[in-house]
Amino acid sequence: MLIVIESGSTKSDWMIVDGEKRFQVSTMGFNPYFHDESDVENAVKEKDELTAIATSVLEIYFYGAGCSQSELNAKIERGLKRVFTNASITVGHDLEACAYSTYNGVPEIACILGTGSNSCYYDGNEVFEEIPALDFILGNEGGGTYFGRSLLADYLYKRLPEELFNEMQEMGLDKPTIIENVYMTSSANVYIASFMPLIVKYRHLPYCKELIHEGFKRFIEIHVKCYKNYKEVEVNFVGSMASLLSEELRAVCEEEELNVGTIIRRPLENLVNFHLNRSKQKVL
Repeated sequence: MLIVIESGSTKSDWMIVDGEKRFQVSTMGFNPYFHDESDVENAVKEKDELTAIATSVLEIYFYGAGCSQSELNAKIERGLKRVFTNASITVGHDLEACAYSTYNGVPEIACILGTGSNSCYYDGNEVFEEIPALDFILGNEGGGTYFGRSLLADYLYKRLPEELFNEMQEMGLDKPTIIENVYMTSSANVYIASFMPLIVKYRHLPYCKELIHEGFKRFIEIHVKCYKNYKEVEVNFVGSMASLLSEELRAVCEEEELNVGTIIRRPLENLVNFHLNRSKQKVL
């Protein structure tokens, strides 16, 4: 029995593969910057579907936000091992999941535009990251926290269009609530990104159009143009912002003369197929 997990900071999608059968489970997202092994263990044990098969699972491939260093990855591995005691566990970065799930047999720049944002270059053998992701305080250009951060600030500054401002006001948002959630909790990134649906809902407003355009343009300037051959290779995207705002994203990419290939919201299915195909190649 094989499990492949694709985790953002908000949610983890699990695909359990048992022979020809597949079924999917979701848990909270696990980011080792914000969660430890006990958080992982407790969240997994809340799912009866997972505890029921725990001893039967032999392989787990986990890909997650923040999993870029061995000491951080070890937190996730230890948490999973507490439940899946018989499993061989591999923990990798969400960039690897992005690259593997969008690879079409030719060199690519694979990009994440979800709660956060990042990019890498993949030639079919090696995943290479040119510049680091700086997470939701310093970076995440074009990601949910980037847009959410701007939205919350402009709400407090009273710089939003009336209908958008009124809806946020009806949500009971005030300065103390926002400040507490942004500055005094360990899940500030999730809170900020939770306002993504408002950006999508009001995408027709000039305010949101400009915000989206500038956010995607800034992402490309920083995270795509850093690769010297960015105009020569396929540029692929994974994540909620890329998928939900694909029309706007493609328009900006066209302005920048990029060769856009795949845009998918969730990489899990493709990621499972990647591992199954790799297993078959090893056998052959």
